[in-house]
Amino acid sequence: MEHFFKDIKQYFPYSVVAARSQLKSEVANSYLNWIWWILDPVCFMLIYTFIFGYVFNSREPYFPIFIFIGLSMWDFFNRTLTNSVKIVKNNKSIVSKVYLPKYILILTKLWVNGFKMMISFGVVLLMMVVWRTPVSWTFLFFTPVLVVLGIFTFGCASHLMHYGVYVEDLSNVVSILLRFTFYLTGIFYNIEKKIPGWGSLLNRYNPIAYLITAMRDCLLYRNAPSLPLLAFWLFIGLIISSLGIRRIYLEENSYVKVI
Repeated sequence: MEHFFKDIKQYFPYSVVAARSQLKSEVANSYLNWIWWILDPVCFMLIYTFIFGYVFNSREPYFPIFIFIGLSMWDFFNRTLTNSVKIVKNNKSIVSKVYLPKYILILTKLWVNGFKMMISFGVVLLMMVVWRTPVSWTFLFFTPVLVVLGIFTFGCASHLMHYGVYVEDLSNVVSILLRFTFYLTGIFYNIEKKIPGWGSLLNRYNPIAYLITAMRDCLLYRNAPSLPLLAFWLFIGLIISSLGIRRIYLEENSYVKVI
């Protein structure tokens, strides 16, 4: 771990600069520029609100905000994992010329997708003002929930990055699994209400479902998330991340030969 912290200190500025460059390049030739980072989740929120709020008559309180919170956190998780599978191959020009701890590439994507998520949460706060959502001390759990989400996402992405170097079809498998997980995560419905019996277990042991529910509870419903469960997923995220970093350090020198 001493090696890891030394590298983080050395390459952290690079990850920030690289993330800023990626964000600028994404909107360089766009007429609406960064506004797309708001329009994209807002449009999906409106679609899901219409389909499940009006067509299927969902009675969830603050339903548009309920959906927007779920979409914001899911997009962060989904984009980071999807990008991580081929991130070494997509950065072949960098990794084949200079030494760079390969997980720094994931860290860069975390900053990019995290920045977009924070813009989305800015919209969430604006919506809470418009809907006059009551605010309580449970709002303080906003940061811990996001930290656990970030650590768990980083851990999963580090393993996908490693195996993505060797398994060409992994991106297709990951895409299917993420699509399946999306519908089991409660983005546009309340898991415990819609799946009686199994919903409670799914909400506790699907980490993304739990973290989304925890965020909704602390922001919308003034309920504190379960601290033991939050600590449990933090611990799992740290273990997964540690194992992923260790595997990358052991085998990253062979990545260039494979790609």
